Amino acid sequence: MAKFETLEDIVAWQKSRILVNDIYQTFKSCRDYSFRDQIQRAAVSVMNNIAEGYERKGNREFTRFLYIAKGSCGETRSMLYLTLDLKYISEKEFKNLYNQSVEISKMLSGLIKTLK
Repeated sequence: MAKFETLEDIVAWQKSRILVNDIYQTFKSCRDYSFRDQIQRAAVSVMNNIAEGYERKGNREFTRFLYIAKGSCGETRSMLYLTLDLKYISEKEFKNLYNQSVEISKMLSGLIKTLK
């Protein structure tokens, strides 16, 4: 098992928590409710899969959930492109959220390599 004292010590989890909050704030007034729900769920899935994998207390299970979190990170980025295409957010907002997502994805890749 990776050397973390608590879930909250995992930097990828910390950063995914920030991303979730930023996504909720960015889309809080979006009236396309199904779209808003989908992008929020994708972002929350990143954070929650890191947490669930960590709590399984085994590298194999943790790695499996990190891959799921990484997939949700990709889904979040895909949804962000759609927000830009639909003009739901500005280019600046897109770049901020996109960059956060890429950073988390890279962290997850590094953590997966460490666990294998």
